[in-house]
Amino acid sequence: MPGTYSQLLLHIVFSTKQRQPWLTDEITQRLYPYIGGIIRAEKGMLYAIGGVEDHVHMYLRWKTDGTISDLMRTVKARSSKWVHETFATHAAFAWQEGYGVFSVSKSQEDAVKKYIAGQREHHKQEEFKSELVQLFRLHGIDFEEKYLFD
Repeated sequence: MPGTYSQLLLHIVFSTKQRQPWLTDEITQRLYPYIGGIIRAEKGMLYAIGGVEDHVHMYLRWKTDGTISDLMRTVKARSSKWVHETFATHAAFAWQEGYGVFSVSKSQEDAVKKYIAGQREHHKQEEFKSELVQLFRLHGIDFEEKYLFD
């Protein structure tokens, strides 16, 4: 085949360090588009982003020749720097080291987008820890709960 054709769709979840509630509406209204720009600069495409005060969900398309770990390192480093430079009162802001990443079938795209858009409502009933554990179990990811949260 003379070219590479792909549809690598990912749902990525990551949180603030120690799940601190840094992500206010004031910040996310500007931070989310900034993260979208980072992903586009890395040759990806962000389709949906949302979350609550202590974590972010992204739904994106990724390229075949880039690693997810490089993408997340770049997203976290650049967005953290931007928060520090843009919001002087947020000098202690940081992202937690790890993240969860899940492959998404194109047939499930609408469900994932709806799930991300409904994060505020969802977290009125479920905390982040149980949400993440449930996502891991649904996707068949082996984990030890005692190591999931710092």
